[in-house]
Amino acid sequence: MPCRIRVKDTALSGRKVFVYAGNMGVAQSMDVLLDLAQSLQERRDLGFLFVGRGSDAARLAKEVASRGLDNVLFHDEIDPDEIPDLYAQCHAGLVALDPRHKSHNIPGKFLTYMQSGLPVLANVNAGNDLAEIMRREGVGAVCESHQLRDLQAGCLALLAQIDSDPDLSRRCIGLFARSFAADSAVRQIASALTRP
Repeated sequence: MPCRIRVKDTALSGRKVFVYAGNMGVAQSMDVLLDLAQSLQERRDLGFLFVGRGSDAARLAKEVASRGLDNVLFHDEIDPDEIPDLYAQCHAGLVALDPRHKSHNIPGKFLTYMQSGLPVLANVNAGNDLAEIMRREGVGAVCESHQLRDLQAGCLALLAQIDSDPDLSRRCIGLFARSFAADSAVRQIASALTRP
């Protein structure tokens, strides 16, 4: 289904777009993503698109306006069937998890980014399994320190990788197919059940 958001018709047209689609609440701790956008506002080749709802969505949108961030756009939640077309218009996905999380967490949005071939810039709690997966598979950049300078370095490294690594999107799709697709899960369960 075509997405009602047409990036080419927005202020982000012509930029490499980092997209966040999903819940914007306390568990995501997304203020650091706004700090990242502000720190990179001089980069006219980069933009940030936030799509969704949640307890922090209105506050974050107001914060973007008060900071005058012209490299950030907010949109309300869209139909899940529109997500593949939205991602096809973007260059990387964003994942944010509050640093106070103590458990491992692989957000569903990470899976949909992988399925769509989008590398990921992730800001996650220290020791999260997602960081190891991303580093091992080479599917993006991850920050576990929750420090702006580290997240910014990861963002810039991922931008360079997007430009220089022709296999990046294929690795993302391959990781999804190998580890997270339904048929892969069925094979893993069947294999575990048939082991002596």
